[in-house]
Amino acid sequence: MKIQTEAVRALTESLSGNPLVKAVILKGSLGRGEGDDFSDVDLYCFVEKEDTERFLKDRIRHLEAYRPILFYEDCFIIAPQIIAVYDNLLHVDLFTVTEETFKTSDFFEVLYDQDNIMDQFVSRQHLTLSEEEFEGEAYGVAWFLFQYRKACKRGNDVLAVELLHAVTKSLAKVVLHQYRPDRAQLGLKCMEKELPEVQVAEFRSILSKLTPGHHKQAADEILLYLEREGDWLKETLGEHSDAKRFLIKIQEVFREELIVGQQSQR
Repeated sequence: MKIQTEAVRALTESLSGNPLVKAVILKGSLGRGEGDDFSDVDLYCFVEKEDTERFLKDRIRHLEAYRPILFYEDCFIIAPQIIAVYDNLLHVDLFTVTEETFKTSDFFEVLYDQDNIMDQFVSRQHLTLSEEEFEGEAYGVAWFLFQYRKACKRGNDVLAVELLHAVTKSLAKVVLHQYRPDRAQLGLKCMEKELPEVQVAEFRSILSKLTPGHHKQAADEILLYLEREGDWLKETLGEHSDAKRFLIKIQEVFREELIVGQQSQR
Protein backbone atom coordinates (compact mmCIF):
# COMPACT_ATOMS: atom_id res chain seq x y z
CA MET A 1 0.00 0.00 0.00
CA LYS A 2 2.95 2.30 -0.61
CA ILE A 3 1.02 4.51 -3.03
CA GLN A 4 -1.93 4.95 -0.67
CA THR A 5 0.35 5.65 2.29
CA GLU A 6 2.27 8.32 0.38
CA ALA A 7 -0.95 9.95 -0.81
CA VAL A 8 -2.50 10.02 2.66
CA ARG A 9 0.66 11.55 4.11
CA ALA A 10 0.93 14.27 1.45
CA LEU A 11 -2.76 15.14 1.47
CA THR A 12 -2.98 15.24 5.26
CA GLU A 13 0.04 17.52 5.44
CA SER A 14 -1.54 19.92 2.94
CA LEU A 15 -5.03 19.87 4.46
CA SER A 16 -3.86 20.24 8.06
CA GLY A 17 -2.05 23.42 7.06
CA ASN A 18 -5.34 25.06 6.10
CA PRO A 19 -6.72 27.05 9.07
CA LEU A 20 -10.28 26.25 7.97
CA VAL A 21 -9.73 22.51 8.49
CA LYS A 22 -10.59 21.26 11.97
CA ALA A 23 -9.96 17.55 11.40
CA VAL A 24 -9.00 15.04 8.72
CA ILE A 25 -9.98 11.38 8.92
CA LEU A 26 -9.63 8.29 6.77
CA LYS A 27 -12.63 6.02 6.15
CA GLY A 28 -13.30 3.01 3.92
CA SER A 29 -11.13 -0.10 3.94
CA LEU A 30 -8.02 1.92 4.83
CA GLY A 31 -9.79 3.56 7.75
CA ARG A 32 -10.86 0.13 9.00
CA GLY A 33 -7.31 -1.20 8.76
CA GLU A 34 -8.39 -3.60 6.00
CA GLY A 35 -6.78 -1.88 3.03
CA ASP A 36 -4.68 -3.42 0.28
CA ASP A 37 -2.81 -2.30 -2.83
CA PHE A 38 -6.11 -1.73 -4.64
CA SER A 39 -7.88 0.35 -2.00
CA ASP A 40 -9.29 3.79 -2.71
CA VAL A 41 -8.49 6.65 -0.34
CA ASP A 42 -11.58 8.10 1.37
CA LEU A 43 -10.66 11.35 3.14
CA TYR A 44 -13.09 13.45 5.18
CA CYS A 45 -12.33 17.07 6.04
CA PHE A 46 -14.19 18.75 8.88
CA VAL A 47 -14.86 22.47 8.63
CA GLU A 48 -17.27 24.88 10.27
CA LYS A 49 -20.55 25.34 8.41
CA GLU A 50 -19.84 29.00 7.75
CA ASP A 51 -16.43 28.11 6.28
CA THR A 52 -17.66 25.42 3.90
CA GLU A 53 -17.92 27.49 0.73
CA ARG A 54 -14.48 29.01 1.25
CA PHE A 55 -12.91 25.61 1.78
CA LEU A 56 -14.59 24.05 -1.26
CA LYS A 57 -12.65 26.44 -3.49
CA ASP A 58 -9.36 25.13 -2.07
CA ARG A 59 -9.94 21.40 -2.56
CA ILE A 60 -8.20 20.96 -5.91
CA ARG A 61 -5.16 22.85 -4.67
CA HIS A 62 -4.91 20.48 -1.73
CA LEU A 63 -5.42 17.40 -3.89
CA GLU A 64 -2.67 18.53 -6.25
CA ALA A 65 -0.25 18.57 -3.32
CA TYR A 66 0.16 14.81 -3.83
CA ARG A 67 0.77 14.59 -7.59
CA PRO A 68 -0.89 15.52 -10.93
CA ILE A 69 -4.59 14.74 -11.23
CA LEU A 70 -5.64 12.85 -14.36
CA PHE A 71 -9.27 13.91 -13.97
CA TYR A 72 -11.75 14.81 -11.26
CA GLU A 73 -15.47 15.23 -10.69
CA ASP A 74 -17.13 17.64 -8.29
CA CYS A 75 -20.35 16.13 -6.97
CA PHE A 76 -22.64 15.80 -3.95
CA ILE A 77 -23.70 12.32 -2.83
CA ILE A 78 -23.58 12.23 0.97
CA ALA A 79 -21.62 15.50 1.19
CA PRO A 80 -19.69 17.85 -1.11
CA GLN A 81 -17.18 15.52 -2.73
CA ILE A 82 -14.30 15.55 -5.17
CA ILE A 83 -13.71 12.25 -6.96
CA ALA A 84 -10.11 12.42 -8.17
CA VAL A 85 -8.02 9.97 -10.17
CA TYR A 86 -4.29 10.66 -10.28
CA ASP A 87 -1.81 10.00 -13.06
CA ASN A 88 -0.76 6.82 -11.23
CA LEU A 89 -4.45 5.71 -11.25
CA LEU A 90 -4.93 6.12 -7.51
CA HIS A 91 -8.54 7.04 -6.73
CA VAL A 92 -9.15 9.54 -3.92
CA ASP A 93 -12.51 10.74 -2.63
CA LEU A 94 -12.35 13.98 -0.65
CA PHE A 95 -15.51 14.70 1.36
CA THR A 96 -16.22 17.98 3.12
CA VAL A 97 -18.34 17.66 6.26
CA THR A 98 -19.23 19.44 9.47
CA GLU A 99 -19.75 17.98 12.92
CA GLU A 100 -23.49 18.12 12.22
CA THR A 101 -23.44 16.45 8.78
CA PHE A 102 -20.91 13.66 9.42
CA LYS A 103 -22.35 10.14 9.08
CA THR A 104 -20.99 7.64 11.60
CA SER A 105 -21.50 4.52 9.51
CA ASP A 106 -18.18 2.74 8.94
CA PHE A 107 -15.03 3.11 11.02
CA PHE A 108 -12.37 5.78 10.72
CA GLU A 109 -8.76 6.60 11.48
CA VAL A 110 -7.99 10.09 12.74
CA LEU A 111 -5.18 11.74 10.77
CA TYR A 112 -5.44 15.27 12.17
CA ASP A 113 -7.68 16.65 14.90
CA GLN A 114 -6.52 19.88 16.48
CA ASP A 115 -9.40 20.19 18.96
CA ASN A 116 -10.26 16.50 19.51
CA ILE A 117 -13.64 16.91 17.83
CA MET A 118 -13.60 13.26 16.73
CA ASP A 119 -13.81 11.98 20.30
CA GLN A 120 -17.59 12.38 20.22
CA PHE A 121 -17.87 10.00 17.25
CA VAL A 122 -15.58 7.16 18.35
CA SER A 123 -18.26 5.17 20.20
CA ARG A 124 -20.75 5.66 17.36
CA GLN A 125 -18.76 3.93 14.62
CA HIS A 126 -20.59 0.97 13.09
CA LEU A 127 -21.31 -1.09 9.99
CA THR A 128 -24.76 -2.30 11.00
CA LEU A 129 -28.02 -1.51 9.24
CA SER A 130 -30.64 0.50 11.08
CA GLU A 131 -34.24 -0.71 10.97
CA GLU A 132 -34.95 1.85 8.27
CA GLU A 133 -31.92 0.82 6.23
CA PHE A 134 -32.81 -2.87 6.48
CA GLU A 135 -36.35 -2.05 5.39
CA GLY A 136 -34.88 -0.15 2.44
CA GLU A 137 -32.68 -3.05 1.34
CA ALA A 138 -35.55 -5.53 1.64
CA TYR A 139 -37.70 -3.15 -0.37
CA GLY A 140 -34.90 -2.98 -2.94
CA VAL A 141 -35.02 -6.77 -3.36
CA ALA A 142 -38.77 -6.62 -3.94
CA TRP A 143 -38.61 -3.59 -6.23
CA PHE A 144 -36.00 -4.99 -8.59
CA LEU A 145 -37.75 -8.37 -8.70
CA PHE A 146 -40.89 -6.42 -9.64
CA GLN A 147 -38.98 -4.73 -12.47
CA TYR A 148 -37.35 -8.04 -13.43
CA ARG A 149 -40.80 -9.58 -13.92
CA LYS A 150 -41.60 -6.91 -16.50
CA ALA A 151 -38.34 -7.49 -18.36
CA CYS A 152 -39.03 -11.24 -18.43
CA LYS A 153 -42.50 -10.74 -19.83
CA ARG A 154 -41.08 -8.48 -22.54
CA GLY A 155 -38.40 -11.02 -23.40
CA ASN A 156 -35.68 -8.47 -22.65
CA ASP A 157 -32.96 -10.79 -21.38
CA VAL A 158 -30.22 -8.16 -21.26
CA LEU A 159 -32.25 -5.83 -19.05
CA ALA A 160 -33.38 -8.79 -16.94
CA VAL A 161 -29.75 -9.59 -16.09
CA GLU A 162 -29.08 -6.00 -15.04
CA LEU A 163 -32.15 -5.95 -12.80
CA LEU A 164 -31.15 -9.17 -11.07
CA HIS A 165 -27.71 -7.66 -10.47
CA ALA A 166 -29.52 -4.87 -8.62
CA VAL A 167 -31.45 -7.49 -6.62
CA THR A 168 -28.21 -9.13 -5.50
CA LYS A 169 -26.77 -5.85 -4.20
CA SER A 170 -29.67 -5.41 -1.78
CA LEU A 171 -29.96 -9.14 -1.09
CA ALA A 172 -26.31 -9.24 -0.01
CA LYS A 173 -27.01 -6.73 2.75
CA VAL A 174 -30.16 -8.62 3.77
CA VAL A 175 -28.17 -11.87 4.08
CA LEU A 176 -25.38 -10.16 6.01
CA HIS A 177 -27.95 -8.59 8.33
CA GLN A 178 -28.97 -12.13 9.21
CA TYR A 179 -25.55 -13.75 9.59
CA ARG A 180 -23.08 -10.88 10.19
CA PRO A 181 -25.09 -7.79 11.16
CA ASP A 182 -21.93 -6.03 12.35
CA ARG A 183 -20.70 -5.98 8.72
CA ALA A 184 -23.97 -5.58 6.84
CA GLN A 185 -23.26 -2.10 5.44
CA LEU A 186 -20.48 -3.53 3.29
CA GLY A 187 -22.74 -5.81 1.27
CA LEU A 188 -21.09 -7.57 -1.65
CA LYS A 189 -17.68 -6.16 -0.73
CA CYS A 190 -17.28 -8.51 2.23
CA MET A 191 -19.57 -11.47 1.54
CA GLU A 192 -16.85 -13.98 0.68
CA LYS A 193 -14.92 -13.24 3.86
CA GLU A 194 -17.80 -12.86 6.30
CA LEU A 195 -20.52 -15.37 5.43
CA PRO A 196 -20.62 -19.12 6.13
CA GLU A 197 -19.44 -21.25 3.20
CA VAL A 198 -22.98 -22.43 2.41
CA GLN A 199 -24.26 -18.89 1.92
CA VAL A 200 -21.20 -17.89 -0.12
CA ALA A 201 -21.74 -20.91 -2.38
CA GLU A 202 -25.40 -19.94 -2.85
CA PHE A 203 -24.47 -16.41 -3.83
CA ARG A 204 -21.75 -17.58 -6.19
CA SER A 205 -24.29 -19.86 -7.84
CA ILE A 206 -26.75 -16.99 -8.30
CA LEU A 207 -24.11 -14.65 -9.71
CA SER A 208 -22.74 -17.29 -12.08
CA LYS A 209 -26.15 -17.50 -13.74
CA LEU A 210 -26.61 -13.79 -14.36
CA THR A 211 -26.39 -14.11 -18.13
CA PRO A 212 -28.99 -13.57 -20.88
CA GLY A 213 -29.34 -17.33 -21.27
CA HIS A 214 -29.51 -18.39 -17.62
CA HIS A 215 -30.96 -15.51 -15.58
CA LYS A 216 -34.20 -17.39 -14.87
CA GLN A 217 -32.22 -20.00 -12.96
CA ALA A 218 -30.66 -17.20 -10.91
CA ALA A 219 -34.12 -15.80 -10.20
CA ASP A 220 -35.24 -19.28 -9.10
CA GLU A 221 -32.46 -19.44 -6.55
CA ILE A 222 -33.21 -15.95 -5.24
CA LEU A 223 -36.89 -16.79 -4.81
CA LEU A 224 -36.08 -20.09 -3.12
CA TYR A 225 -33.84 -18.25 -0.66
CA LEU A 226 -36.63 -15.77 0.11
CA GLU A 227 -39.04 -18.65 0.66
CA ARG A 228 -36.64 -20.54 2.90
CA GLU A 229 -35.87 -17.48 5.02
CA GLY A 230 -39.43 -16.17 4.90
CA ASP A 231 -40.16 -16.55 8.60
CA TRP A 232 -36.97 -14.71 9.60
CA LEU A 233 -37.63 -11.94 7.08
CA LYS A 234 -41.21 -11.42 8.22
CA GLU A 235 -40.25 -11.35 11.88
CA THR A 236 -37.32 -8.98 11.32
CA LEU A 237 -39.25 -6.59 9.08
CA GLY A 238 -42.18 -6.40 11.46
CA GLU A 239 -45.93 -6.25 11.19
CA HIS A 240 -46.22 -2.84 9.54
CA SER A 241 -43.46 -3.22 6.96
CA ASP A 242 -44.24 -2.13 3.42
CA ALA A 243 -41.24 -4.13 2.22
CA LYS A 244 -42.65 -7.29 3.78
CA ARG A 245 -46.00 -6.87 2.03
CA PHE A 246 -44.25 -6.12 -1.26
CA LEU A 247 -42.00 -9.20 -0.97
CA ILE A 248 -44.93 -11.47 -0.14
CA LYS A 249 -46.91 -10.17 -3.11
CA ILE A 250 -43.99 -10.53 -5.52
CA GLN A 251 -43.42 -14.13 -4.44
CA GLU A 252 -47.11 -14.90 -4.88
CA VAL A 253 -47.11 -13.43 -8.38
CA PHE A 254 -44.04 -15.39 -9.44
CA ARG A 255 -45.59 -18.62 -8.17
CA GLU A 256 -48.92 -17.96 -9.87
CA GLU A 257 -47.47 -16.87 -13.20
CA LEU A 258 -44.62 -19.40 -13.30
CA ILE A 259 -42.44 -16.67 -14.77
CA VAL A 260 -39.41 -18.73 -13.80
CA GLY A 261 -39.14 -22.42 -12.97
CA GLN A 262 -39.29 -21.96 -9.21
CA GLN A 263 -41.83 -24.67 -8.44
CA SER A 264 -40.10 -27.30 -10.54
CA GLN A 265 -36.93 -26.94 -8.46
CA ARG A 266 -38.50 -27.61 -5.07
